[in-house]
Amino acid sequence: MVIHVLNTMQQYEELMHIETVEQRQDYFRYKMMKSLKPMWDYLQVPMKAKQENGYDVVFAANMLGFASLDDHDTLKEGLSRLSKMNAYVRGKKALEHILNIATDQKLEVNAEAIKLGIYVADAEKLSHHDAYTGFGGIPGYIMVHLFPNEQNTSRFEGLLAHEFHHNIRFSYFDWSHGDVTVGEYLVIEGLADVFAEELYGSDQLGPWAIGLEEEDLAYSISVMKDALNVKGFAEVSSYMFGDQYAREKGYQPVGLSFAAGYAVGYVVVKAFLKQTGMTIFEATKRSSDEILAGSKIF
Repeated sequence: MVIHVLNTMQQYEELMHIETVEQRQDYFRYKMMKSLKPMWDYLQVPMKAKQENGYDVVFAANMLGFASLDDHDTLKEGLSRLSKMNAYVRGKKALEHILNIATDQKLEVNAEAIKLGIYVADAEKLSHHDAYTGFGGIPGYIMVHLFPNEQNTSRFEGLLAHEFHHNIRFSYFDWSHGDVTVGEYLVIEGLADVFAEELYGSDQLGPWAIGLEEEDLAYSISVMKDALNVKGFAEVSSYMFGDQYAREKGYQPVGLSFAAGYAVGYVVVKAFLKQTGMTIFEATKRSSDEILAGSKIF
């Protein structure tokens, strides 16, 4: 399998020399996102909306926390920081390392190649995420965006391992945003975080996995217990991402802290491994129902 790191640094440099907003947006759509178009197509996100300011890849990128295409200062500083942390070399090296481990453990990604896109994030939009996050839900594609700082720079490989695991998991299990349940989603994220921890250590875990105090975690588990079969991306998102996110997106809050579902998922998967004696590599091919029941958390 080939690991291909997209040259987004050069693309950003070219973008920042484009004068008009419309031309920058089209450059982002048709140049920077060209290699990821199959991923966006799968997610049913068009390159360009039919109506002005409609939902398309530019709109989606803003929602996900990408730096604005109009924010020259943030883009310039973000690129400088990506260069200083050697993100592109580290990214390729990490994915090759993770792929080798996965192959040794007989885990496959259902794709001929993996394309990695590294983008500049808006630190304020991702303040609860330590200014970094990613997406790896479509095998063959990993997209990460960050505004490099001391915390996320040191956890960069852990983030890539997390997103790579999604590539693996969804090579064995189908899922859709509309039909996913709370139980399935927390297992998906828990597996990814424990996989990252196994490969790179607990200090590589993001704030979403270990950010809850013990009392808050226990309360979150009690709330999740009665919601494991809740379906629908909006409804499930409220449980996974917490009340502040729900309010920002216009979803119904359910009384949970930031990323509660991720924290619970991490605990569930850790408990499952302890109860069964399985490795994270073995658990990756197990169903969500088996992991939920076997964890004995609920």
